[in-house]
Amino acid sequence: MGIFGGKENDVFKAINDHLTVVRETLVAFRALVESYTGGNLEDAKKFENEVNELEKKADGLRRGIELMLYEGAFLPANRGDYVRLSELIDQVADAAESAAHTIILAKPKVPGELKEEFLSLIDAGIKTYDILMESVKALNTDVDRAMGLAKAVEDAEEEADKVEYELKRKVFESEEISTYAKLVWNQILTKIGDIADRAEDASDQVLLMSVKRRG
Repeated sequence: MGIFGGKENDVFKAINDHLTVVRETLVAFRALVESYTGGNLEDAKKFENEVNELEKKADGLRRGIELMLYEGAFLPANRGDYVRLSELIDQVADAAESAAHTIILAKPKVPGELKEEFLSLIDAGIKTYDILMESVKALNTDVDRAMGLAKAVEDAEEEADKVEYELKRKVFESEEISTYAKLVWNQILTKIGDIADRAEDASDQVLLMSVKRRG
Protein backbone atom coordinates (compact mmCIF):
# COMPACT_ATOMS: atom_id res chain seq x y z
CA MET A 1 0.00 0.00 0.00
CA GLY A 2 1.36 3.42 -0.93
CA ILE A 3 2.52 5.95 1.65
CA PHE A 4 1.01 8.89 -0.21
CA GLY A 5 -2.22 9.64 -2.05
CA GLY A 6 -3.86 12.02 -4.53
CA LYS A 7 -1.43 13.97 -6.69
CA GLU A 8 1.52 12.10 -5.21
CA ASN A 9 0.18 8.75 -6.43
CA ASP A 10 -0.25 10.26 -9.90
CA VAL A 11 3.42 11.20 -9.82
CA PHE A 12 4.43 7.68 -8.80
CA LYS A 13 2.38 6.24 -11.66
CA ALA A 14 4.12 8.61 -14.07
CA ILE A 15 7.51 7.64 -12.63
CA ASN A 16 6.67 3.96 -13.12
CA ASP A 17 5.70 4.67 -16.73
CA HIS A 18 8.97 6.54 -17.20
CA LEU A 19 10.96 3.66 -15.71
CA THR A 20 9.25 1.22 -18.09
CA VAL A 21 9.96 3.28 -21.22
CA VAL A 22 13.60 3.73 -20.26
CA ARG A 23 13.90 -0.04 -19.90
CA GLU A 24 12.27 -0.51 -23.31
CA THR A 25 14.97 1.81 -24.68
CA LEU A 26 17.65 -0.47 -23.23
CA VAL A 27 16.00 -3.56 -24.72
CA ALA A 28 15.85 -1.90 -28.16
CA PHE A 29 19.50 -0.93 -27.83
CA ARG A 30 20.44 -4.52 -26.98
CA ALA A 31 18.58 -5.68 -30.10
CA LEU A 32 20.52 -3.11 -32.13
CA VAL A 33 23.86 -4.45 -30.88
CA GLU A 34 22.76 -8.04 -31.43
CA SER A 35 21.81 -7.21 -35.03
CA TYR A 36 24.97 -5.21 -35.66
CA THR A 37 27.34 -7.81 -34.25
CA GLY A 38 25.44 -10.42 -36.26
CA GLY A 39 26.18 -8.52 -39.46
CA ASN A 40 22.66 -7.20 -40.07
CA LEU A 41 23.16 -3.45 -40.45
CA GLU A 42 19.67 -2.76 -41.82
CA ASP A 43 17.98 -4.26 -38.77
CA ALA A 44 20.45 -2.41 -36.55
CA LYS A 45 19.40 0.88 -38.17
CA LYS A 46 15.74 0.03 -37.56
CA PHE A 47 16.49 -0.55 -33.90
CA GLU A 48 18.39 2.74 -33.80
CA ASN A 49 15.18 4.46 -34.88
CA GLU A 50 13.29 2.58 -32.17
CA VAL A 51 15.85 3.68 -29.57
CA ASN A 52 15.43 7.28 -30.75
CA GLU A 53 11.63 7.15 -30.50
CA LEU A 54 11.66 5.54 -27.07
CA GLU A 55 14.19 8.05 -25.77
CA LYS A 56 11.94 10.88 -26.99
CA LYS A 57 8.99 9.23 -25.25
CA ALA A 58 11.02 8.98 -22.04
CA ASP A 59 11.89 12.67 -22.33
CA GLY A 60 8.20 13.53 -22.66
CA LEU A 61 7.34 11.51 -19.58
CA ARG A 62 10.12 13.21 -17.63
CA ARG A 63 8.76 16.63 -18.56
CA GLY A 64 5.28 15.48 -17.56
CA ILE A 65 6.57 14.43 -14.13
CA GLU A 66 8.21 17.81 -13.67
CA LEU A 67 4.98 19.60 -14.62
CA MET A 68 2.97 17.54 -12.11
CA LEU A 69 5.47 18.41 -9.41
CA TYR A 70 5.42 22.10 -10.19
CA GLU A 71 1.62 22.01 -10.11
CA GLY A 72 1.64 20.99 -6.46
CA ALA A 73 2.44 17.31 -5.89
CA PHE A 74 4.52 16.76 -2.71
CA LEU A 75 5.72 19.44 -0.34
CA PRO A 76 7.90 22.12 -1.94
CA ALA A 77 10.96 20.85 -0.06
CA ASN A 78 10.61 17.41 -1.68
CA ARG A 79 9.75 18.37 -5.25
CA GLY A 80 13.35 19.00 -6.24
CA ASP A 81 14.26 15.46 -5.16
CA TYR A 82 11.75 13.95 -7.55
CA VAL A 83 12.75 16.29 -10.38
CA ARG A 84 16.37 15.22 -9.89
CA LEU A 85 15.41 11.54 -9.72
CA SER A 86 13.48 11.71 -13.01
CA GLU A 87 16.42 13.49 -14.67
CA LEU A 88 18.86 10.81 -13.51
CA ILE A 89 16.58 7.98 -14.68
CA ASP A 90 16.30 9.71 -18.05
CA GLN A 91 20.09 9.78 -18.38
CA VAL A 92 20.09 5.98 -18.55
CA ALA A 93 18.14 6.16 -21.82
CA ASP A 94 20.43 8.97 -23.00
CA ALA A 95 23.46 6.70 -22.53
CA ALA A 96 21.90 3.95 -24.64
CA GLU A 97 20.92 6.41 -27.37
CA SER A 98 24.42 7.88 -27.48
CA ALA A 99 26.00 4.44 -27.82
CA ALA A 100 23.50 3.50 -30.54
CA HIS A 101 24.36 6.57 -32.61
CA THR A 102 28.10 5.94 -32.31
CA ILE A 103 27.78 2.34 -33.48
CA ILE A 104 25.65 3.20 -36.51
CA LEU A 105 27.67 6.27 -37.52
CA ALA A 106 31.17 4.84 -37.02
CA LYS A 107 30.40 1.22 -38.07
CA PRO A 108 33.48 -0.32 -36.40
CA LYS A 109 34.50 -3.87 -37.31
CA VAL A 110 33.16 -6.46 -34.89
CA PRO A 111 35.72 -8.89 -33.45
CA GLY A 112 34.09 -12.27 -33.99
CA GLU A 113 35.19 -13.85 -30.73
CA LEU A 114 33.77 -11.00 -28.65
CA LYS A 115 30.21 -10.77 -29.98
CA GLU A 116 28.62 -12.43 -26.97
CA GLU A 117 30.69 -10.37 -24.57
CA PHE A 118 29.32 -7.14 -26.02
CA LEU A 119 25.85 -8.39 -25.19
CA SER A 120 26.99 -9.48 -21.74
CA LEU A 121 28.06 -5.91 -20.98
CA ILE A 122 24.64 -4.60 -22.01
CA ASP A 123 22.97 -7.29 -19.92
CA ALA A 124 25.03 -6.19 -16.90
CA GLY A 125 23.76 -2.65 -17.44
CA ILE A 126 20.16 -3.80 -17.76
CA LYS A 127 20.51 -5.90 -14.60
CA THR A 128 21.75 -2.84 -12.72
CA TYR A 129 18.85 -0.80 -14.08
CA ASP A 130 16.31 -3.48 -13.13
CA ILE A 131 17.40 -3.27 -9.50
CA LEU A 132 17.11 0.51 -9.70
CA MET A 133 13.55 0.18 -10.98
CA GLU A 134 12.57 -1.88 -7.96
CA SER A 135 14.31 0.56 -5.64
CA VAL A 136 12.44 3.55 -7.08
CA LYS A 137 9.11 1.73 -6.91
CA ALA A 138 9.73 0.88 -3.26
CA LEU A 139 9.97 4.59 -2.39
CA ASN A 140 6.17 4.73 -2.26
CA THR A 141 5.69 1.54 -0.26
CA ASP A 142 8.73 0.54 1.83
CA VAL A 143 11.55 3.00 2.46
CA ASP A 144 13.81 0.37 4.06
CA ARG A 145 13.45 -1.85 0.99
CA ALA A 146 14.18 1.14 -1.25
CA MET A 147 17.41 1.74 0.67
CA GLY A 148 18.48 -1.89 0.50
CA LEU A 149 17.86 -2.07 -3.23
CA ALA A 150 19.65 1.23 -3.79
CA LYS A 151 22.72 -0.28 -2.17
CA ALA A 152 22.33 -3.40 -4.33
CA VAL A 153 22.47 -1.18 -7.42
CA GLU A 154 25.97 -0.13 -6.39
CA ASP A 155 27.07 -3.77 -6.19
CA ALA A 156 25.60 -4.51 -9.62
CA GLU A 157 27.32 -1.44 -11.09
CA GLU A 158 30.67 -2.65 -9.76
CA GLU A 159 30.13 -5.98 -11.51
CA ALA A 160 29.25 -4.16 -14.73
CA ASP A 161 32.47 -2.15 -14.40
CA LYS A 162 34.46 -5.39 -14.21
CA VAL A 163 32.78 -6.70 -17.38
CA GLU A 164 33.50 -3.39 -19.14
CA TYR A 165 37.16 -3.39 -18.15
CA GLU A 166 37.71 -6.99 -19.21
CA LEU A 167 36.02 -6.42 -22.55
CA LYS A 168 38.09 -3.30 -23.23
CA ARG A 169 41.23 -5.27 -22.44
CA LYS A 170 40.29 -7.94 -24.96
CA VAL A 171 39.44 -5.34 -27.60
CA PHE A 172 42.81 -3.64 -27.25
CA GLU A 173 44.67 -6.97 -27.28
CA SER A 174 42.82 -8.27 -30.35
CA GLU A 175 44.84 -8.59 -33.55
CA GLU A 176 41.62 -8.59 -35.60
CA ILE A 177 40.78 -4.98 -34.87
CA SER A 178 42.40 -1.90 -36.40
CA THR A 179 43.62 0.96 -34.23
CA TYR A 180 40.70 3.07 -35.47
CA ALA A 181 38.17 0.39 -34.54
CA LYS A 182 39.79 -0.06 -31.12
CA LEU A 183 39.38 3.64 -30.40
CA VAL A 184 35.77 3.61 -31.56
CA TRP A 185 34.93 0.49 -29.55
CA ASN A 186 36.57 2.02 -26.50
CA GLN A 187 34.21 4.99 -26.83
CA ILE A 188 31.19 2.75 -27.42
CA LEU A 189 32.00 0.48 -24.47
CA THR A 190 32.38 3.52 -22.23
CA LYS A 191 28.94 4.70 -23.32
CA ILE A 192 27.45 1.24 -22.70
CA GLY A 193 29.12 1.24 -19.29
CA ASP A 194 27.40 4.56 -18.64
CA ILE A 195 24.07 2.70 -18.52
CA ALA A 196 25.06 1.08 -15.22
CA ASP A 197 26.87 4.23 -14.06
CA ARG A 198 23.79 6.42 -14.58
CA ALA A 199 21.62 3.82 -12.86
CA GLU A 200 23.95 4.02 -9.87
CA ASP A 201 23.69 7.83 -9.89
CA ALA A 202 19.91 7.49 -9.71
CA SER A 203 20.20 4.95 -6.89
CA ASP A 204 22.27 7.47 -4.91
CA GLN A 205 19.33 9.86 -5.24
CA VAL A 206 16.94 7.12 -4.06
CA LEU A 207 19.18 6.53 -1.05
CA LEU A 208 19.24 10.24 -0.23
CA MET A 209 15.46 10.50 -0.51
CA SER A 210 14.99 7.39 1.64
CA VAL A 211 17.23 8.74 4.38
CA LYS A 212 15.36 12.07 4.37
CA ARG A 213 12.03 10.26 4.53
CA ARG A 214 13.13 8.21 7.54
CA GLY A 215 14.19 11.42 9.23
